[in-house]
Parts: sequence; C-alpha cells; structure tokens
Amino acid sequence: MFGHASMRTRETTLTARMKVALACGVGVLGFTLLAGIVGVLHSDGASADRARSHVLVRAASAPPFLDDADARSLREAIGQSLLWLERQSGRQRLTFGPRVVTVAEQRQGLRRMQELLEDDPSAGVLAARVNAEFDVLKSVGREDGTMVVTGYHEPVIDASDVPTAEYRAPIQGVPHDFVMGNRSCCGSRTEIEQGSLGSRARPIAWARNPIDVFFMEIEGSGTLRLPGNRELRVGSAAQNGYPYRSIGGLLIREGRIAREAMTMRALRQWLTEHPEEQQRVLRHNESYIFFALRHGTPVGSLGVPLTPGRSIATDPRVFPRSALAFLRTTRPREMSGGQIAWSLVSRFVVNQDSGGAIRGPGRVDVFWGRGRDAELAASDMKEHGELYFVVPKPKGDTNVAREVSSPVSAPLVSAP
Repeated sequence: MFGHASMRTRETTLTARMKVALACGVGVLGFTLLAGIVGVLHSDGASADRARSHVLVRAASAPPFLDDADARSLREAIGQSLLWLERQSGRQRLTFGPRVVTVAEQRQGLRRMQELLEDDPSAGVLAARVNAEFDVLKSVGREDGTMVVTGYHEPVIDASDVPTAEYRAPIQGVPHDFVMGNRSCCGSRTEIEQGSLGSRARPIAWARNPIDVFFMEIEGSGTLRLPGNRELRVGSAAQNGYPYRSIGGLLIREGRIAREAMTMRALRQWLTEHPEEQQRVLRHNESYIFFALRHGTPVGSLGVPLTPGRSIATDPRVFPRSALAFLRTTRPREMSGGQIAWSLVSRFVVNQDSGGAIRGPGRVDVFWGRGRDAELAASDMKEHGELYFVVPKPKGDTNVAREVSSPVSAPLVSAP
C-alpha cells in the first residue's frame, strides 16, 4: 500500500521551520503537551465548536486516499482505537460537524475498515472501498482555511543508573510527598537543581547531557540508553506547578537567534555552542517535569499505545477521540551532503493523543516514533496540511454524492 512521494530539496542551513507547541504536561498517559519552545501556536481565533469544525465533502472533491505507508501499521492503530472505544458507552455521541455518530457506530465503522485492510489492498483499491462506504468531512482549519501540521517523537538519550563524572544530569523521579499544584513542595527549576528536594526524590538515572533531559521534558517521554545495551522507558508523571517559559522566545528577544531561523535543532545547537550560557537559559523555564518508569511503547491521552506515523494529537474539544482521518502534508528527510528533502505525506491516521498547545481545528501533531528520522520530523515540521475525517455512512445511504463542496485546498508548504 505504498504511494509515491515527490521531493523538494533545500539546504539544511536555509530551513527556517519552527518546532512549535511541544512541552510535556503532568498526566501519566504519555505525551501530554502544554506549551511550545517558542510559544503556543494558536488557531487564529478559529472556533472550537465541533458543529462548525468540519465540512462534508462531495465525493468528486474527496482526496485520492492514496496511502503511502504500510497496511499493518494502520490495522494496529485502528485496533488501539477500538480498545478505547470498547470502554465507552455505545450510546455516547461523537460529533463531526454536520455528522453525528454513536460510539457503537464508530466501533462498527473501524471494524469495517479493518476488514477492508485484511487483504493488504493497493492504495487505489483501498481508496475506492473507503469512498463507497464512508463519508468524508474536512477540517475547516484556521480562520484563513489552513491547517498547521507539526510532529513529535520519542527521544533516546544516553544515561547511567549511577552518577559519574560523565553522567551528572539527574532524570528526577516524583517526590514521595508530591502535591499537585503546590509550588512550595518542589520549588522552581533553579531551586530543584540546587537541591531543594533533598532526599524526598530519587533520580531514575543520570544523563550525560542536561540539554537531552530538558528536551525530553518537552517531548514528554523518552528512552534511556544505559550501559550494557540496556534500555529504560520513562514518561512525564508530575510537574512542579510553575508555568512553562519559552527559552526559544528568550533567545529571540535577546537577539541570539533570529525568529525566522528558530527550530529545535537551531536551539539545541546554540545551547551546545554556548556552554557558559546553558544553565542560565535552561533555568529561564521555571517549569520542571518529574518522570516515572513506563513499560511498552509510548502511550497517548487515550491510554493506548501510539503507532509511529499513524497516531496524531489534536484538540479533543474539536475532533472526536479515536477517529479515523486522512492527512496530507509534507515532512523532512535527511539526505546525503547535509541537505533536507521534503516529501509528501499522504496517509490514514488515527486521533489518539492531545496536548495543551494543540488547540482549535487548525492544528494537528503527528507522532513519528523514535530514531533519527523521527527526531528530524519533530524538530523541523511546521507545514500546511489537510485533514479529512472518515465516518461511517448513515445506515441505508449508498449515495456517493455529498452536499457540500470541499474548500479549495491550500498549497502544502511551510506554515507562516
């Protein structure tokens, strides 16, 4: 079920793609995102009203549904949504703009989608099957009609289970007397790093690089690579109660990095090249994340494992959880010679995560998993895109015509 991805290439040093809206929160369900490196990317005042967040699309205007990824990962992601739906009341209503379905109908629709995938159909065959049995509703996007697509990932960092001269940055566990929202029980980032917790908290491990720990806080989860090829997975479990303050915004205001050049990679590079400034800049963000051990793969806000390249995070006030959708956007891939190639992403995705910085009908965040490619997508993606939700047709409806034409699609280029 592989499609064709067109490429557009530019020099790495010329990319000005800002990683926005990823800072982890305080929940125990994995990637809960509260704020951004530079600032929250808002939906430009777009309404969070579900009744106005989707537009029913005519069959002739629907996207081609040519999926560029493998059928196995899609079946896996749909299966995780079904696990969550089984725990919900079948009479609960899910609103997709003008279409409303019950949880029972949604379960039936996702099971039917799994049946359509059983013989690993080609992209063209699957597209025809989906158009015949499902309605298509497009997100209205921001007020200008655009949707901004970013990415997040599971970082892997070098660590030790004992402190050494090389491994000195603690990955802190939750204090035993932790009280949610009580600043006095923990203190600010500076106070914690200066020892305010005493023996009330025990580090899970120690990292070589404090920058790695800081960025793992932003992603909300990660894997610790320990000596002897051992690995530990950790996830955000609590927060010290102080608000997140953007260190990227600080460096922009100070004239250290130009706004148009700010990316996660640019920020990390600046911190690495200015060790004498590192502590001051990191401590500008008074928010501090405590971690706990996690088992298995990263888990999203539904409490089910996330599937790389298939799971997305959206605003649950706007888009129903567990829903099947189709995403069109672009993503970066590293090429030889220090270049970044941008390839088309065209695939089915499943709405399985959320985040405090992902707000309104004009935002979607794609989980890319772990590894170099995933890190690059998480660091550089800030793209225009289109998001179409796929909903079971009403019983007895065999018509392929739709009542409303799809809005004109925006070019799939970098978001402003």
